[in-house]
Amino acid sequence: MNKRRVIPVVVALLLTMLACSLGPLNFTINPPNAPLPTVPLAPTLALPSAGNNNLPQSQDLLVNIYQQVSPGVVTILVTTSAGGDLGSGFVYDTDGHIITNYHVVQDTQSIEVDFPSGLKVHGKVIGTDLDSDLAIVKVDVPAENLKPLPLGDSDKLQVGQTVVAIGNPFGLSGTMTEGIISAKGRNLESIRQTAGGQSFSAGDVIQTDASINPGNSGGPLLNLQGEVIGVNKAIRTTGATTTGEPVNSGIGFAVSINIVKRVVPSLISKGSYDYPYLGVSAIDELDLTMQEALGLTQSMGAYLVEVVPGGPAAQAGLKAGTKATSIQGLMAGGDLITAIDGHPVAVYADLIGFLMTQKSPGDKALLKIIRDGKEQEVTITLGKRP
Repeated sequence: MNKRRVIPVVVALLLTMLACSLGPLNFTINPPNAPLPTVPLAPTLALPSAGNNNLPQSQDLLVNIYQQVSPGVVTILVTTSAGGDLGSGFVYDTDGHIITNYHVVQDTQSIEVDFPSGLKVHGKVIGTDLDSDLAIVKVDVPAENLKPLPLGDSDKLQVGQTVVAIGNPFGLSGTMTEGIISAKGRNLESIRQTAGGQSFSAGDVIQTDASINPGNSGGPLLNLQGEVIGVNKAIRTTGATTTGEPVNSGIGFAVSINIVKRVVPSLISKGSYDYPYLGVSAIDELDLTMQEALGLTQSMGAYLVEVVPGGPAAQAGLKAGTKATSIQGLMAGGDLITAIDGHPVAVYADLIGFLMTQKSPGDKALLKIIRDGKEQEVTITLGKRP
């Protein structure tokens, strides 16, 4: 099921909002060897490097990024049964494919794509993925009017690295903001849910303090080479405007570009993307109290609280907890996953992120687990998310 459960229940004081003008969607935030598909990339921008403590040169760098990137960032205006809304997007290739968030174009009746040049055209959704919250909008525009943005490598990102976001917050088209990478490998709840109403997990999410507000959804998050390293998606905030729209609090989230590289070619070719499926639920991150109640020798790892009957994990013999502990609802005796294919799993987000960026349905994965205090290895054949 690849979804998360937090035990015990904790009252969340913060709300995560999708960063477009649509209504809020709540998430719980907690702490990724198959080759990537070939993706047609635009050439890397030739930009000057920012010198240390050289304000004029740093300003020139940001100005150059904006001048070269902004022609490829678009405004997406949508009409739904509830009225009108807007978001952002950016040009992927010269065939007229625009990347945006799924929640920007969800349940739309019509779509207008506005380019910085003043060109306005109708668009059509040709592919959607609720797990990564990505969508492809196709426009019929001459290639010379399309400015594809170069894609970077989100695996190379480092916390503290400077990034910029370009989009249309509150309808203010072409707005640029600056910040840093605050964290990598976050988990958010997917928009897609199981038949039982529980959300799947969306991993490998980038956290940034670059200002992201309603209308920024679907726009690019860029490094100082002018490469897209993420697609702005959501913010976490306790504040709202007088009309109920969430306001930036320095905690924003973006879909990593390496997820985009895997998903987008499939959305263009067949309209959807299939994720690998493990068929488990796990605690996001064990604290010391949980570790002691479970009788574990360590807190590092993904502790299984549910194994879906008949799923890949169940077929491989993985076990969830079944014995009551001193914490209500927390059951002992489950497996603790500590590594996948040799990559350490410190928290559940590490497991989900690795599956989403490195694995496909039908692949085999080698899990290292701790069961009854003993370490062992289990080989599992991954399924497809139902």
